[in-house]
Amino acid sequence: MTTTTYVDVRYGVDDAVAHIELHRPESLNAWTPDMGRELLDAVRRAAADDDVRAVLVTGAGRAFCAGADVKSPRELTPEGAPDLSTRLREIYNPIVQQIRATPKPYVAAVHGACAGLGVSLALACDLLLASDDAYLMLAFVRIGVMPDGGATAFLTERVGLARAAELCMLGDKLPAAKAERWGLVNAVHPAAELLPAAEALASRLAHAPTVALGSMKRALGQAAQRHLAEQLELEATLQQSHATTADYIEGRTAFAEKRAPQYLGR
Repeated sequence: MTTTTYVDVRYGVDDAVAHIELHRPESLNAWTPDMGRELLDAVRRAAADDDVRAVLVTGAGRAFCAGADVKSPRELTPEGAPDLSTRLREIYNPIVQQIRATPKPYVAAVHGACAGLGVSLALACDLLLASDDAYLMLAFVRIGVMPDGGATAFLTERVGLARAAELCMLGDKLPAAKAERWGLVNAVHPAAELLPAAEALASRLAHAPTVALGSMKRALGQAAQRHLAEQLELEATLQQSHATTADYIEGRTAFAEKRAPQYLGR
């Protein structure tokens, strides 16, 4: 396997499959800007490499991805408010857009926790396999903000408005088996069998007619995600609007203090 050295991402190519592994296992692969930049470079590398015909995305350790790392300090806007949108526009949204624009199939293998931006990353892929101990969770509501990274687009197109609202507004865990019934996950495997199944699927796609698969991906995306770029920008704009709300400040404070938040609705 040919490999590229990063700090928080592992990247290698083997038999026409690019393997991208989120590698911050001590933090459940939570996103930082540095990991995001490495991931963006990796997906661009896979897109540009003619020897890559499919991509497999995994997470190291006990979880696929716990979402954004809340310990990573936020930059401030010129007005002095927390900057909740620049990372989206400059790092995270371009990752999603690159995955969707690349005419090569992406497979995500999700185990353990898949939360926040981890859900956005997994749903950006073309096929999603999960272990029987995995779950999806969009807990943004617990700190007074909203899902982003394309999650509102992917959820609505796949499960409809009512179920998407349930996942976003309640922020509860969605177990893998239920996610499969809802159509968010293609298949569920016992934990020990997930990676071999995902590798076999990625290899099968890598040896399929690549041009035809790319055409399918483009046509399906045009049918279901025609306005993805606009939705990503809307999410970023709305996310920034939360930066100065009392509820966001309370949500972040309560999370840090490990207590139940007391929201005021403003």
